[in-house]
Amino acid sequence: MEAQQFYYDNKIVKNFIYATILWGIVGMAVGLLLALMFLFPGITDGISWLSFGRLRPLHTNAVIFAFVGNALFAGIYYSSQRLLKARMYSDFLSKFNFWGWQLIIVAAAITLPLGFTTSKEYAELEWPIDIAIALVWVAFGVNLIGTVLKRRERHLYVAIWFYLATFVTVAVLHIFNSFEWPVNMLKSYSVYAGVQDALVQWWYGHNAVAFFLTTPFLGLMYYFVPKAANRPVYSYRLSIIHFWSLIFLYIWAGPHHLLYTALPDWAQNLGVVFSIMLIAPSWGGMINGLLTLRGAWDKVRTSPVLKFMVVAITGYGMATFEGPMLSLKSFNAIAHFTDWIIAHVHVGALAWNGFLTFGMIYWLVPKMFKTSLHSIKLANTHFWLGTLGIILYALPMYVAGFMQASMWNQFTPLGGLVYGNFLDTVTQIIPMYWMRAIGGSMYIFGMFILVYNIFKTVKGGSAVEDELAEAPALKRIVRGRLAGEDWHRVLERKPVKLTILATITILIGGAFQILPTILVKSNIPTISSVKPYTPLELEGRDLYIREGCVGCHSQMVRPFRSEVERYGEYSKAGEFVYDHPFLWGSKRTGPDLHRVGAKYNDAWHFNHMYEPSSTSPGSIMPAYQWIIHDELDTSETQTKMEVMVNLGVPYTEEEIANAESDMAAQANQIKENLYGDPSIKSSFDAEEEALGTDFVPLEKREIVAMIAYLQRLGTDIKVNDTK
Repeated sequence: MEAQQFYYDNKIVKNFIYATILWGIVGMAVGLLLALMFLFPGITDGISWLSFGRLRPLHTNAVIFAFVGNALFAGIYYSSQRLLKARMYSDFLSKFNFWGWQLIIVAAAITLPLGFTTSKEYAELEWPIDIAIALVWVAFGVNLIGTVLKRRERHLYVAIWFYLATFVTVAVLHIFNSFEWPVNMLKSYSVYAGVQDALVQWWYGHNAVAFFLTTPFLGLMYYFVPKAANRPVYSYRLSIIHFWSLIFLYIWAGPHHLLYTALPDWAQNLGVVFSIMLIAPSWGGMINGLLTLRGAWDKVRTSPVLKFMVVAITGYGMATFEGPMLSLKSFNAIAHFTDWIIAHVHVGALAWNGFLTFGMIYWLVPKMFKTSLHSIKLANTHFWLGTLGIILYALPMYVAGFMQASMWNQFTPLGGLVYGNFLDTVTQIIPMYWMRAIGGSMYIFGMFILVYNIFKTVKGGSAVEDELAEAPALKRIVRGRLAGEDWHRVLERKPVKLTILATITILIGGAFQILPTILVKSNIPTISSVKPYTPLELEGRDLYIREGCVGCHSQMVRPFRSEVERYGEYSKAGEFVYDHPFLWGSKRTGPDLHRVGAKYNDAWHFNHMYEPSSTSPGSIMPAYQWIIHDELDTSETQTKMEVMVNLGVPYTEEEIANAESDMAAQANQIKENLYGDPSIKSSFDAEEEALGTDFVPLEKREIVAMIAYLQRLGTDIKVNDTK
């Protein structure tokens, strides 16, 4: 059959590689700044958009969606064209994918520091950006599937299976988790509440890791490792088992992030069972990747590309062993809310995603620019710096996690907490934070070496943006099997059926977990004493969300002796029925706040926000002085309440109409409580005299709403006295 000539689109790959490098440096630099904030809490004091709570989601979004996202697009666009023997389906869709994704990243970089956030882990971006993400992602999927349909290669290689599963699953996850009711263009409330919101969020959150950070990178592993090693994949049969078992089991595992919480036990137990089973396909993929290098270990010793890839696959194996282990309730009880989880996450991110990306870039750029890598020595230096950086980052965080868990759970012979003050733990792990900052610095310094090495490589080569290729046209087979074909080979040449089967496979787990929690009311028992937030408390809750307080404080007291003794009565599912979104948190840099209401007086909260060390000596919490000074915007309070009514919160028309007067009454009471502290009254009297007409009365400031919300937490039910 006569060969057809066509051109691969290298320009789109080049653009995504450049974006990967740029956003990688930005995301890691923000991460390093956050690490330094643990050591120098006042480093950005007074600058609201550089506060820890606002920068943390910027860091996670920049690393996950900007760095890793651009990397996976670069790898998929390069490998798909070669595996399918076809140029991408649409140059327009390729460009739309690239520029749309960069605009989304820029939008995130602007809105998150300004405090526009949903607060949901890895899904913090507000609803207009969520819609943009869906549109760009669908454009990517259409481009990928269109290329598959016009391919010149009969059977779909394993990498393509993973790419297709990534597309459909991320689309489903993003859309269902992002159901929100807008208040305005940059504010919305999740349609789910409390326990339901937590389950949907961690169904998304866990599987965002699974299907954005794992499955596409497994596809890249199956393409780039054999290419770099010049060896075939170890086992085709193992790749089949790996793919189908992984995408089926992964989708069930989300509830293991919510063990010992108010989530129903049956959902927690499902998460545990399927998390344990995940070890098999995960390690099957790791083994398949490492054994692909059989006979090529001499090349590994000399090739920095293969060194990066070997450590990446090993990091994947470590993270996917540790994840199921952490899903066991005995381990989870120790590790959850501690820095152990930070170590676990970063082993996956820095080793698996980071190192596979670096190896891919070092292999791709010389190929695309028809030259050799500028410096093998510099690439090796980057490898060893990065490897040591990962070790110095992760090991101290494991130690910090063990120390936190141990200190939180120690009791005296008389039955009291040995470390009753939460800050006792914080001061003990500061040396670990120093080591983390050093490890992170080494890792990002390796990125700068990569930038220089790639710059010199590109400068010494010549780009071929439209690379000539040829292949015979695909002869279509309507039905039946070819000689020697098994069932999966038949499926591989029917991409639509394969994609539909993959979609059904991932929908099963989600449906079995989420639908009963939403549709069966007995799963979330109500508590008659739990009432909606007052208008002022609702505004205070939005300030709590805006400032990212959920990044450091949990609102979930687990049914452990140590937690009940430290915080108060354990949390009940019915307490969260009006929480849109839920704010249970995933880490305790500070203490749990679910029972903080009425634990301290109003003046304590005022002083704590103004200067945390004044109430908590040794605190590493940053000051939030702008909340003390800024006027509370109440122009949309009634609109917010109306949206809440649409979501099932039982505000009456009278309560909505009287929102302003109700807020004023509650704010004035808090003002009187604050003026009972002589230092606060005298300082405000002096400020009023100095500012004159520019002075904002205390009862109209944001701090009053924040205090109202904090004083409400955990007071709807009768609880034990906290210690």
